[in-house]
Amino acid sequence: MFSGESEGSKQEAVEKPAENASLKEEPPKEEPPKERARTQLPEVNFSTFVLSLSSSVLVHLGEMTDPNTGAPKKDLAMAKQTIDILGMFEEKTRGNLNPDEENLLANILYDIRMRYIKEK
Repeated sequence: MFSGESEGSKQEAVEKPAENASLKEEPPKEEPPKERARTQLPEVNFSTFVLSLSSSVLVHLGEMTDPNTGAPKKDLAMAKQTIDILGMFEEKTRGNLNPDEENLLANILYDIRMRYIKEK
């Protein structure tokens, strides 16, 4: 019967498991406390979404350190784009938010717009 394998490839197949057996898998390492804390994210809801975007604006304005580099870095174009996204979000959700959500969005937009103007 034809199996499509030569005797040499059958021998290799037999040898490979023995080779792999010497490379035992290490047990999963426990996450460091810092990494564990990072994976425990807050519930995603309207407020946390708006606050997350506003935090991004503060990073782009250089008022908060960049979480990737640990240093402040200004990027006014990205700050403006994120402010514009929040403004569009305000327009598109008008009439669909509860009073607390409306106030949160309006207050955050006012604050980050003033901060942007100050930096510009």
